[in-house]
Amino acid sequence: MATNQSYLIRPAGRHILTIGRELIQDRYAAIVELVKNAYDADSPDVSIAFTASETRDRFSIVIEDHGHGMSRDTVINNWMVPSTDDKLKRRKSPGGRTMQGRKGVGRYAASILGDDLLLETVSGSEKTTVYIEWSSFERAQYLDEVEILIESGKSDLPSGTRLTITGGRELLSEWDHRQFDKLRFELKKLISPVGSALPEDDIEDSFGIHLTLDKFLEDQDETIDEDVEPYPIFDLFDYRIAGKIDDDGKGVLTYFLQKARNASEETIQFDFGGPTGCGELFFDIRVYDREKEAIESLIGRGLKDESGNYVGKLQARQLLNEYNGIGVYRNGFRIRPLGDADFDWLKLNEQRVQNPSLRIGSNQVIGYVQIQSEEQSTLIEKSARDGLRENFAFEQLKTISRQVIARLEERRFDYRKKAGLSRPALKVERELERLFAFDELKRGVRARLKKRGVDKKTAEEIIRIISKEEEDKNRIAEDIRQTVAVYQGQATLGKIINVILHEGRRPLNYFKNQIPNLNFWFNSLQEKQDPEILKKIIPVAGGIAKNADVFVRLFSRLDPLAAGKRSKRKALPLRKTIEEIFEVFRGEMKKSDIAAEVNGPDDFTFLSWHQDIYAIITNLIDNSIYWMNEKKSSEKEITVNIETDGNELRYIDYRDTGPGIEPHLIDSEVIFEPQFSTKPNGTGLGLAIAGEAANRNGLELKAFESENGAFFRLQPKSED
Repeated sequence: MATNQSYLIRPAGRHILTIGRELIQDRYAAIVELVKNAYDADSPDVSIAFTASETRDRFSIVIEDHGHGMSRDTVINNWMVPSTDDKLKRRKSPGGRTMQGRKGVGRYAASILGDDLLLETVSGSEKTTVYIEWSSFERAQYLDEVEILIESGKSDLPSGTRLTITGGRELLSEWDHRQFDKLRFELKKLISPVGSALPEDDIEDSFGIHLTLDKFLEDQDETIDEDVEPYPIFDLFDYRIAGKIDDDGKGVLTYFLQKARNASEETIQFDFGGPTGCGELFFDIRVYDREKEAIESLIGRGLKDESGNYVGKLQARQLLNEYNGIGVYRNGFRIRPLGDADFDWLKLNEQRVQNPSLRIGSNQVIGYVQIQSEEQSTLIEKSARDGLRENFAFEQLKTISRQVIARLEERRFDYRKKAGLSRPALKVERELERLFAFDELKRGVRARLKKRGVDKKTAEEIIRIISKEEEDKNRIAEDIRQTVAVYQGQATLGKIINVILHEGRRPLNYFKNQIPNLNFWFNSLQEKQDPEILKKIIPVAGGIAKNADVFVRLFSRLDPLAAGKRSKRKALPLRKTIEEIFEVFRGEMKKSDIAAEVNGPDDFTFLSWHQDIYAIITNLIDNSIYWMNEKKSSEKEITVNIETDGNELRYIDYRDTGPGIEPHLIDSEVIFEPQFSTKPNGTGLGLAIAGEAANRNGLELKAFESENGAFFRLQPKSED
């Protein structure tokens, strides 16, 4: 017989321990949670005291604040209720602080730290005491079977809360100097190094953390008694970028260069191109060079240890190794493990491996991103206190953070290049000319021979020998030049492989789908000799011929880049050649709704290598397509104007309607340097290859400022 009855869910007794010991990440996270509770209580500070008995069989951890405390009613109806939504509803403390605790489970972190807990809290003139023995939850089958004694009475003590956590030898043995240093490190990084970064916070708010160890560690000689302060290395940066980005994706950043004397600050307008999807963001990111000279300069700017002594170079490197990372802070508190030295949540090291000259690694950066509340940002902290939930908002946060860092990386690359701090990029054409130029040698030899009284005939013979050697070496130089050009052409071909695949996929699919049909109708024709079947075969055969022609045209357009050996320079019809290059990108541009226009005389020819013109224009088009799509340009156009003067080329202007190039990048010409790229995963080869290709043909490629997109000019080299 069926029975219908209602039942209540009865959590197991150990459910409380699951919330505490098994959900909170580790003992450091547990202490951080209890410190946050002191902050939520409007306490100006919190003290954490570790003490062990002389026999080292018992210990205590006392966490005490001077906040508003809790009434008996609050203890019973909020503190004693797991997962209460009290703080979530209130959001602000009586003193105006944004609540750090929201899940209603942080207090149970105390179960990780000891065997039992004594809560003493004073509110008004009332003191309430709660004693919890965590093992009682292990023994009880159900949670409602555990009885907890709560006592209340009158008190003259000031308001505040004191947690006394005690334990035995086993838990005490887990603490050593390394563990304590880790705790100190976590507390130093817990609070943002510059306090709350929220400019709208008008409340004068400070929160101090005091740490005491009294004979707690086994070989501890003296009591450790200190105020926890951020490490001074934060203020001794080489490069810094800081500022606010509004939730609409627009903001203002400021770039600081402390490495150079009297360097002025630079204001940077930032536009993400749409809403952030993760609320307002506040950045303060500081970068440190790690060469020997940079470390010495860092120490010279005032890097001292906690005793006030200047650190050594090895210790300075260790500080950077230990305290690096970009933390994420909410209302002034860090969200662990974001910002830990071994937690590269922005994948900076992966990017640096691809481009070490431009990108920074995680061991070079210390900083933070300040985020808004969960309701405003949809950046949700995990219940286990091990980071942020990996949702759309978190992906947006990572993307925007990388873009902000990229603004710093660009300026750092430019400065290091000008200051001679980075390895100079090898310009093939320039270096070949220097390597095989014998004019200085011949002048020097001629002067030395004349000084020594060598007769004119002998002197000229020696100069002829040098000139012959110069001719031989220049032939070698030309071979090298041509080989490099072939490789650069193939590199350019590699960049447009996706375009090639897209262009070839349609005819390839036609062959794949229609050849079985052709076989079927051909076999049917052999069997039946029916003229009607022939009518079905003819359109298929015609389609095969048409699509084969697509392949022929595609391959003919790619021939100049794919050639294994370079032919001689030819008089190319310039406009037609450039139009052919655009044809390679026709499918990609159509998909992206990009229009292109090439203007210039039809009959003008220019003596050049086909591969080089392809390399120049291909790299410019590839960049235009990327940036117009990336920044979602409202109008997408590329215009090429060829200006001539009779039989002479004056210049070729290339313009697009993308986001354009920042003026400081144009002025420094750093965009033509190998390894420099403003694309997130760019290699920095495109414009470098284009510049080299132009140089081989007696041209120079320059960028100019423009109000509407990128503007490049290809023109004959100016005479020096």
